[in-house]
Amino acid sequence: MLPLELRSCNLNQDHVSHSHEHHQLILATSGVTELSLEGRGERVTAQRGCLIPCASHHEYQGDGGNRTLVLDIPVSRLGLVSHGDEIERLFDKPRFFTVPPALNQLTDTLAQQLEQCPALQNEIASLLLRALAVYLQQETPVTVCHVAGRCISERLDLERLDAWLDRHLADEIRVEQMATLCALSAGHFHACFRDMTGMTPLAYVQQRRLNHARTLVRHSTLSLGHIAALVGFRDQGSFSRAYRRFFDLSPSADR
Repeated sequence: MLPLELRSCNLNQDHVSHSHEHHQLILATSGVTELSLEGRGERVTAQRGCLIPCASHHEYQGDGGNRTLVLDIPVSRLGLVSHGDEIERLFDKPRFFTVPPALNQLTDTLAQQLEQCPALQNEIASLLLRALAVYLQQETPVTVCHVAGRCISERLDLERLDAWLDRHLADEIRVEQMATLCALSAGHFHACFRDMTGMTPLAYVQQRRLNHARTLVRHSTLSLGHIAALVGFRDQGSFSRAYRRFFDLSPSADR
């Protein structure tokens, strides 16, 4: 049996940038990890996994609260096993993939078994790889396509999304809410949104908050504390710091 290294871990908030001489599968059962793979950034969540071929450069930073399965597969030993060709096909290119509920439930169950019986990591890893291979062979995405390396979805209506954001600037806005509005999974939404706008959804929300705030700063007599609350900042101090970073001057100076 191919010796595999499977571990359940928490990816912390340290930024890591590297490549390695083995294939790697990353699946999460909870939490979020921001991961850039060969320059393409996405989020690894319970709904979105990642396949990292040998020598592919990647960077990641966890949220400190994730529960993640990481599987390392030694490339030099693949030719010695019967399912080596299947594994090589899995890792034929760097990619993110949608994790359906059934696969997520299996991942969660196997993570628990791994924690209880670490000596069974090879058997658990092999089962996980086989389940993933079967799923990806059957996967037929219909809502998202890739054109010239860019993710396009007709469901991502930016004008409609902008209107919704403007109605909720005072509220907490989560990527999952925006994805639901577009009838996309959070992972697909994040990828498509970044390809369409050149920024992450949360960076876009921050930009929209601050642009709206600037209009209020320049054309209203509202206090800065009131404006901060209207555009979703918890206090005037954090609002002023974000405003200065974005516009290179303070809101009081802009006023």
